[in-house]
Amino acid sequence: MSVDTLKIAPSLPKNSRRDIGFAAGIVAMLAVLFVPIPAFVIDMGLVISIALSILILMVALWIEKPLDFSAFPTVLLLATMLRLSLNIATTRVILSHGDQGHNAAGYVIGGFSQFVMGGDFVIGIVVFIILITVNFLVITKGATRIAEVGARFTLDAIPGKQMAIDADLSAGLIDEKQAQTRRQELEEESSFFGSMDGASKFVRGDAIAGLIITAINIFGGIIIGVTRHGMDAAHAADVFVKLSVGDGLVTQIPALIVSLAAGLLVSKGGTRGAAEKAIMTQLGHYPRALMVAAALLGLLALLPGLPFLPFAIASFGLASLAYVIPRRRAEVVQREEAEKKAVEEKAIEVERQSVKESLRIIEVELVLGKQVSAHLNFARDELANRVAKMRRRFASRYGFVIPEIKLSDDLAVDPRSYSIKVHGTTVASQQIRLGDLLIVLGEAPAPDIPHDLTKEPAFGLRAAWISDTFAAAARRAGFEPVDTLSIILTHLSEVIRNNLAHLLSYKDMRLLLDRLEPEYKRLIDEIVPAHMSYSGLQAVLKLLLAERVSVRNLTLILEAIAEIAPHVRRSERIVEHVRTRMAQQICGDLLHNGQLGVLRLGNRWDLAFHQALKRDAKGDVIEFDIDPRLVEQFAGEATKVIREKTDQGENFVLVASPDARPYVRMMIERIFVNLPVLSHLEIARGVDIKALGSIS
Repeated sequence: MSVDTLKIAPSLPKNSRRDIGFAAGIVAMLAVLFVPIPAFVIDMGLVISIALSILILMVALWIEKPLDFSAFPTVLLLATMLRLSLNIATTRVILSHGDQGHNAAGYVIGGFSQFVMGGDFVIGIVVFIILITVNFLVITKGATRIAEVGARFTLDAIPGKQMAIDADLSAGLIDEKQAQTRRQELEEESSFFGSMDGASKFVRGDAIAGLIITAINIFGGIIIGVTRHGMDAAHAADVFVKLSVGDGLVTQIPALIVSLAAGLLVSKGGTRGAAEKAIMTQLGHYPRALMVAAALLGLLALLPGLPFLPFAIASFGLASLAYVIPRRRAEVVQREEAEKKAVEEKAIEVERQSVKESLRIIEVELVLGKQVSAHLNFARDELANRVAKMRRRFASRYGFVIPEIKLSDDLAVDPRSYSIKVHGTTVASQQIRLGDLLIVLGEAPAPDIPHDLTKEPAFGLRAAWISDTFAAAARRAGFEPVDTLSIILTHLSEVIRNNLAHLLSYKDMRLLLDRLEPEYKRLIDEIVPAHMSYSGLQAVLKLLLAERVSVRNLTLILEAIAEIAPHVRRSERIVEHVRTRMAQQICGDLLHNGQLGVLRLGNRWDLAFHQALKRDAKGDVIEFDIDPRLVEQFAGEATKVIREKTDQGENFVLVASPDARPYVRMMIERIFVNLPVLSHLEIARGVDIKALGSIS
């Protein structure tokens, strides 16, 4: 052997050596089917079979979760194959050397034939038939049926469970990693049911095979003993029946134990990974099972008539494992806890010495007063679900994900109030009456029930507080009572909608751009930095969101920017061109019952705004100079007309000339924040327009 070989052989990885050992054990098991083996090796094999069956049963009894012993189908196959190979080996020895006496096939079979049968093979046959009956007709048949039904029900329930996982993920109750873990557990569970449905057939077939092999051993042994060894029929029957029934008992007792374990595990989950890894890890994971198995084997070693050495060796081996495994695991856990504690202490120390935490600003925060927080204590889960739905709705509507909304309590806030903060600044606060309901009146008269007039916090409309006992009466009067949670969430939603431009951060914009297809990334490379910066691109998106124009169609926005950016530098001018290109989307979002209600400025105000626009030599607007008295007059007339149309229940937009539109919007948003202002160029072709008049 060369020096290189000597260097390489010991350097095999530990897992690789274990794989080779596991494969060698399987090959040795198969070799028993063909190669004659001595009686002592048969004794050791039978003892291992008994020990394995006891260990399987103990693990099946002590598992905490179904998937903790998901390797059971594989273990069952190997245990069945081990018993069948030993059956064949013992059959070969019994038929070949049965004339040598009751210990011809080993001391384990001889001991069972003497200990269980008491020297009378009739007793042994009766006990053997009873074991076969219990195993085949009771345990195995029941376990097989349970496995079949369980597999069918589990497979039928998979779509519903998958939908439940997706629903929890969409609602924000779990994150993507948790959803992936639950999907993997569901897949393993369905896999285990399918495996157990087939594995139960192993136990059933093993019982039948044991009965057939025992019958062959009896009749074949008698014939061979009479014809080959010159034994008389009575002596041959006595010897070979005892040997055959003893062999059957040694085989059927482990089979019965494993059948019981199979009956306990038919409702467990599946597994992933290599079979040897799952078996070695899971069987050695329960030291109590190893200790009980070792104790039982030690007891068998002390029973009269049974060989002491094989049982003692197996008992000592299992007891050693039961002693070593917990200590190694405790050392690993202790080391991991020490490392984790050191990392946590280091992180705490770094955080203590850093001022970054105190400088971090929360984008959106809902701060509850003490009494409001206590009132909503039992509705925290519903609040979290509805906030998650709100964020998904905003993402779908406006094209970007708004920041996480933090819920907190603050003793500085009035106990019956709540505040909404954006970037650490309070932008809205409201005092509410806990336990009462709110009805929105608008311009309608108040119902004839006890009430207290107030203003609805989200839109500033006339409203009234009523007791929840008058909810039915309010509904009969045509009003819909609103509970405290809905009031807060509606107000929060409207505040977020009014601050969309502030919530679109530079990071959010870059994430939107990174998700684009490669072709549009090349388009961005043409725009930035040749014609504008990323900050300028963010400014365009912010200006769109400030007027509640969705940026979900980002590709169309980029195409429009690419058209105008080489010729115009000001973000306001770029936005006006983008809005023109997005006319179809803007009108589509504003349609009501398939129509677009339109309120025009009127000729007088069109002329007034046109004259207020100051242009340079190129014709570009450089200034908006209007008499303040006209501004006041326009505000008064616009308020009167807009309120009249609003009270009539109309949904409409205000239309101005393209050049004057930004300035009209600037004045209108001071009075009516939610009223869209469009230019004539933003009215898409094919839109059904409903003219509502003009401000004039």
